[in-house]
Amino acid sequence: MRNDYLQSALRVIDDPNVLINVVSRRVKQLRQGNRALVESLEKLSLEDIALREIAERKISYQTASPDELRPGRR
Repeated sequence: MRNDYLQSALRVIDDPNVLINVVSRRVKQLRQGNRALVESLEKLSLEDIALREIAERKISYQTASPDELRPGRR
């Protein structure tokens, strides 16, 4: 994982725990065949692609509300 991509992504998602979750979910999507939203002339790891997508604001995330986290809610 390239540190420069990580630092750029942290400027967009400043909570490292949230960033890890967003990157993990995006990597899973890329592994399943979703196409990358950024182009690169160099061969990047899936993690680096996800970090670049975040840094370039190509993908976003939404946190759950307290009501959505309540047990028994469907």
